[in-house]
Amino acid sequence: MANSSFSSANSWVSKARSQRSFRAVILFMLASGLMSVCGFRLAYLQLVEGSHNRQLADQNRIRSISIVADRGNLVDRKGKTIVVNRLSRSVYLYPREQTKEQWQVSAQRISELLDIPKEDIIKKLEEVQYKSVSPVRILRGLDEKKYTALYEIGQIRGLEVQAESTRQYPYGTLAAHVLGYIGEATQEDLKANPEFPNGMLVGQMGIERIQDTTLRGKWGSRLIEVDAGGKELKMLGVKPPVAGSPVQLTLDVKLQQAAEKTLAGRRGAVVVLDVKTGAVLAMASGPTFDPNIFTRKISQKTWDALQSQDHPFLNRALQGYPPGSTFKIITAMAAMKSGKFSATSMLPTFSAINIGGTFFHEHGDASYGTIGFRDALAVSSNTFFYQLGMSIGPETISDWGRRFGVGTTSTMGLDGGSHGMIPTPKQKEEQFKEPWYVGDTVSTSIGQGMVQVTPLEMAVMVSTIANGGKRVKPHLFANQTYQPNMQPESLDFDPAALKVLQEGLTAVVQEGTARSLNDGSIPLTAGKTGTAEVQGQEDNSLYVGYGPVNNPQIAIGVVVENGGYGATAAVPIAHEVYKAFFGVKPTPKAE
Repeated sequence: MANSSFSSANSWVSKARSQRSFRAVILFMLASGLMSVCGFRLAYLQLVEGSHNRQLADQNRIRSISIVADRGNLVDRKGKTIVVNRLSRSVYLYPREQTKEQWQVSAQRISELLDIPKEDIIKKLEEVQYKSVSPVRILRGLDEKKYTALYEIGQIRGLEVQAESTRQYPYGTLAAHVLGYIGEATQEDLKANPEFPNGMLVGQMGIERIQDTTLRGKWGSRLIEVDAGGKELKMLGVKPPVAGSPVQLTLDVKLQQAAEKTLAGRRGAVVVLDVKTGAVLAMASGPTFDPNIFTRKISQKTWDALQSQDHPFLNRALQGYPPGSTFKIITAMAAMKSGKFSATSMLPTFSAINIGGTFFHEHGDASYGTIGFRDALAVSSNTFFYQLGMSIGPETISDWGRRFGVGTTSTMGLDGGSHGMIPTPKQKEEQFKEPWYVGDTVSTSIGQGMVQVTPLEMAVMVSTIANGGKRVKPHLFANQTYQPNMQPESLDFDPAALKVLQEGLTAVVQEGTARSLNDGSIPLTAGKTGTAEVQGQEDNSLYVGYGPVNNPQIAIGVVVENGGYGATAAVPIAHEVYKAFFGVKPTPKAE
């Protein structure tokens, strides 16, 4: 009995020891597992994420500040600076300096001080996320009044005012459609260019956009040690910015000023070319805008004005217009190159021509008798050119129009550019689902109907007559002028045909509709006026010309929308441009 009890006791003890051993093993395994996890996590944090965590730790006391690089200057063909940089102030926020909830309160204060919608501030912060260590710019071009207001209220945690470089257009609206403007890089820009810092400024229009990679340079940065409150303690290092390279343009400030002053903000355009090289000496479009407004925050009122019905952003130098009688230059050469007419051909003129029961009238409603090409251009005879057009057909006119540059002249990468067109019967049927009539041919021959030519193409057209039959290739950069691919293309004109056209255009100035240019104030020039009908409105006023006659240097194309006769609005603009080129004192503005 005792042995049985003893055996039971031993069994219970053995069982208890076994249970304790099992629990010890379990505890040991749990402890080992926890230590392994901690060890693994420690190793991961040190070895895998060590660099990242060290960066986060440093950011608690080190702040990286971007340094805006100076953009390269833009200079005209004579080296005169037309776009520069100036010192400005910008307001930056450091997102991680406050919590999301705190920024809601601070954004309201900043909004009231800087007149920026609170929603815009929050949007900027959310774009980079609130834990971002990189600053975000909320305002460029901080004026003195707002700067003083910020200074007087004391420090707002995470807000900093930085001095930096910004763009300046000292001539205001001058050549705005060509020069363009800058703005902050969009989210798409930042994704496409991960090297861009937040707030990167890039070209948004015109030369600023086309030459952005050359002009923008490379931004630098400063490393600043700060305390827990964000106060700067000392500078740790600087990566200096690299300025962008300057770009020389073919524009001539003096000619551009003359063109814009006389266009006077009216809807229209002026283009001036070097007749030998195609260099664009001036390109004015009205109405225009001041690119300086894009160097700071734009008010809603200003933006609404820029979106007005007059479309100030539209570069009218690259828009198609009915060319009117300026187009007779193309019809004349097409006729002489067709083999059906020669430089000495003569045709009778009439007060009107009856085509299918519709009367197409002469310029001036009276016959000029039997005349040749020279006199037909001098008096701008419509019936003379009607007969040419019906004889050679619209396809021949269209073909020669394209050779002269209509529809084929480069817009040079400028914004909103388009091309002219000279439709053929096939194109009309395809595009408008309408048949071609003889009346369409008649209208085409004098630059009316569906014919469209841009002011740039008009200048190219008249340059070809001025320089002896070589079609120039317009360009805006001085380094392009002598590149092999930019050399003028010979159109293989018959010398006699070219001479009679030059004589006719000279006669327009000596005795025709542009004789106001022959007042003795400038050397003798040549050209052709145009008056294009606009349904329900006053006619458009046009002029193309070149000068001087004995040694052509520049060619001009002018369009003034609803300006009336070519001699009324377009010719005076050309006159002032010529005066600027020849160094003649401009005509005083009438009181």
